[in-house]
Amino acid sequence: MRVTTLAELAPAADPCALARDRTSVELFTGGGGLALGLHKAGFHHLAVNEQDERALGTLRANYASPSRPRRNRWPLLPGDARSQPWDEYIGKTTLVAGGAPCQPFSIGGVHRGDEDARNLWPTFIDVVHQVKPLAALGENVRGLAREAFRPYLDYICDRLSAPGLLSEGDESWQEHDSRLRLALSNEDVPPDERYLVDRRVVLAADYGIPQLRYRLFIVAFRADLEVSWDPEAPYGQRWDWPTATHSRNGLIAALEDGSYWLEHGLKRRPHAVPKSRRASVDEARAGAVARWRTLRDALTGNLGYGGYQPLPAPREGQETEGLDFHVGIPGARLYKGHSGNPLDWPAKTIKAGVHGIPGGEHIVLLDDGSHRYLTIRECARVQTFPDSWTFERPRTEASRQIGNAVPVRLAMIMGTHVGNTIDHALGLS
Repeated sequence: MRVTTLAELAPAADPCALARDRTSVELFTGGGGLALGLHKAGFHHLAVNEQDERALGTLRANYASPSRPRRNRWPLLPGDARSQPWDEYIGKTTLVAGGAPCQPFSIGGVHRGDEDARNLWPTFIDVVHQVKPLAALGENVRGLAREAFRPYLDYICDRLSAPGLLSEGDESWQEHDSRLRLALSNEDVPPDERYLVDRRVVLAADYGIPQLRYRLFIVAFRADLEVSWDPEAPYGQRWDWPTATHSRNGLIAALEDGSYWLEHGLKRRPHAVPKSRRASVDEARAGAVARWRTLRDALTGNLGYGGYQPLPAPREGQETEGLDFHVGIPGARLYKGHSGNPLDWPAKTIKAGVHGIPGGEHIVLLDDGSHRYLTIRECARVQTFPDSWTFERPRTEASRQIGNAVPVRLAMIMGTHVGNTIDHALGLS
């Protein structure tokens, strides 16, 4: 049972210097949601890895563009993450981050889990092992946390806790997990080779994103940093996760008292509050937590961040000047199980498809009783991409990248909190 040590791979890196540099390596970058959010959180990308050519096209059209100044350009690392020169980043990297492909664990997928060739969690952990960052941040669909996949999720967390303790021969992941747990319980893994790991499913709407999007985050900090941690707590409570800033009850209170309609210059509309929710709504009205942001907020730019402007009504078949992909799409239909999005509630989860998705996630119900598809630009805004962010054509490809992305603002919040946790542990804040 041998663990490859950091000293064997590279000279010891000064954690304080790494924390100040806030450098990162990004895996499975896709359309760039997580990478852009971490960039906004102050992380400087040393390498941005992606193998899909169209996603690479999107990245090259934005922060990886050759026309950008080199000091502010994302260095692209095209190709399979499993065959990259990761040793070059040892001792230089504060954070390894990535949203592994979600299809193996998605409720809408084929549910093959660890048997799916697209399961790249082992690759994510292998890169952490090779690079030895101060921290790691992974993201996936909440389906990975459901009961059927819970044992494998536990294994992912155990592997990330001791990434240098590798699988041996034909060992199954269950056998490997047993060996990992024994080593961790016996404290056989030195602190600079071990990570403290926590995970939590979060709702994007609770952080000001105008979307009912649940995502699983896995966070890991190198144990020798001695970050504030509760090892006896259950998963989801070991780390001090970012506090929710927006609330459902706050939105209900604003709909009821009329302040929401006033914000949008609209005539007040009645909104009944169930008796079971009355006390919590009144408490939210008196509290300091902001209300959930809605689809109407997204379309009008009333999000409270990002400098968004109102989006003009799209015209069918015609692009809008100055707004890429803001063109009306014909053929929206409502039917049972495909009911669309009300304007005055957070949008349903934006998915990686164009139309015809069960639930009507890409359809908006308008004030005049009509309905239409959300444009690609509107979907991108719901995912909190800036309006200046361009996507590779065709429309189906842009939609896929947007639906698979981490909401930019949520990534920024998580990245900021990870960075601040490291700084606090090292006495830098």
